[in-house]
Amino acid sequence: MEARPVLPFINPATGERFGQVAVSTPAEAKAAVAELRAAFPAWSAQPVSRRVAVLRELQRVLIDATDEITAVISQDTGKPRQDALLEVLVTVDMLADACRHAPAWLRREHVASGLYLFKRFYVERRPYGVVLVLGPWNYPLALVLPGVIAALLAGNTVAVKPSEVCAATGVLVERLLARVPALAPYVRVLHGGPPVGQALVTAPPDFIFLTGSSGTGKRVMRAAADQLTPLVVEGGGKDAMLVLEDADLAAAAEWGAWGAHFNAGQSCVAVERVYVAEQVYGRFVDVAVRATEALQVGYDLDPRAPYQVGPITSPAQMAIIEAHMAEALAQGARVLTGGRRRGQFYEPTVLVDVTHAMRLMREETFGPIMPIMPFHDEAEAVQLANDSTFGLSASIWSRDLERAQAVARRLNTGSVIINDTIAHFGVPQLPFGGQKDSGFGRTHGRDGLRQFTQAFGLAVGSAPQALDVAAQLRYPGHYGLAGAILRLVFGVTPRQRSAPLAAAVRRAGLGRVLLSAGAAGLITAAAFAFSARRRSRRAHGR
Repeated sequence: MEARPVLPFINPATGERFGQVAVSTPAEAKAAVAELRAAFPAWSAQPVSRRVAVLRELQRVLIDATDEITAVISQDTGKPRQDALLEVLVTVDMLADACRHAPAWLRREHVASGLYLFKRFYVERRPYGVVLVLGPWNYPLALVLPGVIAALLAGNTVAVKPSEVCAATGVLVERLLARVPALAPYVRVLHGGPPVGQALVTAPPDFIFLTGSSGTGKRVMRAAADQLTPLVVEGGGKDAMLVLEDADLAAAAEWGAWGAHFNAGQSCVAVERVYVAEQVYGRFVDVAVRATEALQVGYDLDPRAPYQVGPITSPAQMAIIEAHMAEALAQGARVLTGGRRRGQFYEPTVLVDVTHAMRLMREETFGPIMPIMPFHDEAEAVQLANDSTFGLSASIWSRDLERAQAVARRLNTGSVIINDTIAHFGVPQLPFGGQKDSGFGRTHGRDGLRQFTQAFGLAVGSAPQALDVAAQLRYPGHYGLAGAILRLVFGVTPRQRSAPLAAAVRRAGLGRVLLSAGAAGLITAAAFAFSARRRSRRAHGR
């Protein structure tokens, strides 16, 4: 019997092999989706309060297992233990927030009845069924579990395929979920590379939630199209940082360098392009170089280790970094600090004399590289920032917060952070997602939870009533009444709104108009419609 393939666990910092996991077969992947579909009715029938209670137990498990989690993530990715702890913190924060608000966010909502006097109308949130979560390798916990949690809270069952690059963390996720027995029938973790992912996508699930490169997102979309499977894609980024002439240069350089080099630049919201006002360009570059040179590069599993920048987790990503750097240098870019590979580490790097003709400024590099360009004025800064096929996020530095917000509104991105970098990703209720090649859909908060549901419309009432004006309009002979309702209820100008009554007065006299059933119905409908409109405006704070 042929041995089953395995995914080895390799520490990228040391090259040490510390374990392995058997690869799931395509048949197992499809069987898992079938089992989850069979289990879906039982889980979706649970009240939201029960689902919250089950996931609160997962919250307890994660907190109790913090040291175990950070040790595995550190070995699997090479990142410092403290950075791994940030993954736990962000995940638990999002879990707690979702559990706190899920009952309200998933509650049935009453909507205005329009011209119907004797019916009630509701919007309910219904889960899709089986959700497939495809995870990335750069944050193998914080970019995987929150999607799983939101999908489960919404009433879906979930299949998870972690990245094969960080297979040890995938096994850890499976182990953590197994510690909550009530979840066992409703979530499956499948291990493997593209063949397993392909089998899961084509099984098919009922919804796909993907975090990964833009290229991966496009491939999954093509495969999902055959079954019209809806999906959300959080793709890559090429985030710009704009430093205006009135910025706090010391803070911008320090936290800009941190945003470029944190997690060895392996963040979708890393600072990958820096544009600085020409008046302060030289001073900013000097401070950015010093801030970058102050970062300590290395690896140690000890939580007290001083290192801030670890290795490049994926050998394939190292090849991309080196290719981007080689091309940029050949086209005239200059390295001011860093720029060298040391094993699977790449030195934090600052470059100048870069242009948009270089892939380093156009494609996602995903490494500790900080290329800096000057700009002449605010208009050019916006043009340069928007000159990208990506549109995930951006940062702006200015002491004038009103001005910075005005610039932010001109950027074609899913989010902007002012006078900081990266930190906005960790805010549980702030929508996160991109435009263009950075994908679509939003994670976090109410929108992030509701995207795992479909809006279901429900109309409730008795059979049509004679006094219901909308029902009367189903019969012929009421063209005039319908036109009068249209003008009175929805007229934009006073002339439009008063025209029906004025016409009726001219034809028959006001007394006869008010005694006619048609006019009575008209007035009733108008009063109801305006009342409903006022209620709707009050509900939305308008």
